[in-house]
Amino acid sequence: MKKYLNTLYVTTQGAYLNKEGESLLVNIEHEVKLRVPIHTLGSVVCFGSVMCSPYLMHHCAKNSVAMAFLSERGRFLARVEGPVSGNVLLRCEQCRRADDEAQSLEVARPIVMAKANNCRAVLRRRVRDYGETEALTVAIMRLDHVIKEVQTEPSLESLRGKEGDAGRVYFSAFNDLIREQDGFTFTTRSRRPPMDRINALLSFVYVLLAHDCAGALQGVGLDPQVGFLHRLRPGRSSLALDLMEEFRSFFADRLVLSLINLKQVNKKGFNITESGAVEMTDETRKTVLVAYQKRKQEELMHPFVKEKAPLGICFHIQAQLLARYLRGDLDGYPPMLWK
Repeated sequence: MKKYLNTLYVTTQGAYLNKEGESLLVNIEHEVKLRVPIHTLGSVVCFGSVMCSPYLMHHCAKNSVAMAFLSERGRFLARVEGPVSGNVLLRCEQCRRADDEAQSLEVARPIVMAKANNCRAVLRRRVRDYGETEALTVAIMRLDHVIKEVQTEPSLESLRGKEGDAGRVYFSAFNDLIREQDGFTFTTRSRRPPMDRINALLSFVYVLLAHDCAGALQGVGLDPQVGFLHRLRPGRSSLALDLMEEFRSFFADRLVLSLINLKQVNKKGFNITESGAVEMTDETRKTVLVAYQKRKQEELMHPFVKEKAPLGICFHIQAQLLARYLRGDLDGYPPMLWK
């Protein structure tokens, strides 16, 4: 079992990261504010104007500690990592299957199945704990129908349509999952830029999830850019987006809902720009990052390997299962199904 390693998030503008011995130092205004043993880190994520010494970057690359650089608001900019691990034949097989629509369909189908199932499970959990509403009941019934249709979709294009249907149905009832609605009313999903507080939270957490999924895929020797459900596009980590679909609802969305319903974030922790876009304040961003790390440490029973594992390890388990399927060790790809 892979050992769970932390991710260091650096959000303070003007911070400087350097290496001293086997430790990473975070310096702010020429004063060491944090010292972390590098062997305890799985990755480092820097937001905005954060500088790193070449020696630290070299050491992290050599020791498989990925470094990602995002804008202050969470837009992905770059990723620095060492030599690619894994058998080149695995990546050749990945590319070969991605070029074949029928074989891409065999990988994409269980991913879409897992997405629809996990969306339905989140809605069912809300009904179980707090009672049903008309919107929840309708959405669950429609997701039941989508799940049945996914099993027999004949083409990749029609399967993508069902994936989109599952997302629209799920978000049509999303507002009913929010118990504390003071400033947190959800109407529709909006991106680039997010136009309300909930979308700002969702988009930010999705960026973090995409980073972790890409790292997990890279770790088993797969190319995060060569996807099966999401097709090739320059600059897009399509396979990481594929893997994300299994985790969005029960991992990322439930994290956002918990932050709102437990009043860990409030409407004052967001700024509205002149264009109408909504951005998180630094304090809110730090609250989300801490909650995200805690969420990854929560354990659950993995449905396929039948072992308890932290959620942060489940990204790596799914990446490994996908690699095993592509190598021919498994008859089918077993997706992450949450109950």
